[in-house]
Amino acid sequence: QGDACPPAAAVVGPARRFHAMGQCCAVPGVDGYDFVYSGGLKTVPTGMNNILLLTDSYKVTHHLQYPPGTETVYSYFECRGGIFPEVCFFGLQYFLKRYLVGEVVTKAKIQEADTYFRLHFSNPVWGYDEKLFNRAGWEHILSKHGGRLPVKIRAVPEGTVLPYKNVLFTMENTDPKCFWLTNYLETLLVQVWYPTTVCTQSREQKKII
Repeated sequence: QGDACPPAAAVVGPARRFHAMGQCCAVPGVDGYDFVYSGGLKTVPTGMNNILLLTDSYKVTHHLQYPPGTETVYSYFECRGGIFPEVCFFGLQYFLKRYLVGEVVTKAKIQEADTYFRLHFSNPVWGYDEKLFNRAGWEHILSKHGGRLPVKIRAVPEGTVLPYKNVLFTMENTDPKCFWLTNYLETLLVQVWYPTTVCTQSREQKKII
């Protein structure tokens, strides 16, 4: 929140509704959210290219909640049921190549996440607990693995049709120190449900046509 919002005439589009509330105005931009202040325009990245930020808030602290001695977390993805007896699996390859392949962890991304979570988890009374964000874990991935994610993902081929209640893909960590990483990535990978749902429904519609 800045010192003052700009005059109403200077605020356009989605930001106008925020002006009457006495807040600074957030407008979706190309690279993030553009915040309109009295002194000008500031763009804050949304973090869509930062794997550290592509998770649910509560998962950020899960590394503190696993039983002592945990080394491997193995998770699986399945369709539990629906209006159709079969599911057509599709879309995983896009998410793997877009977000998970290569050196996706960098020093800059770790710092961006640290800064964000300090704001996100801070309390006006109790402050911020340094243990909440697993900075040491991400720095381990950067230093030991060159920023590449130490996970193994196995899946049925894209386009496979199979009855529901079958495993579509599995994921597990390959570094015992990164047991927390497996389910940290769940938030991103469950987005596979969208293309899988579209593909499954399209197949059923084609049967009728």
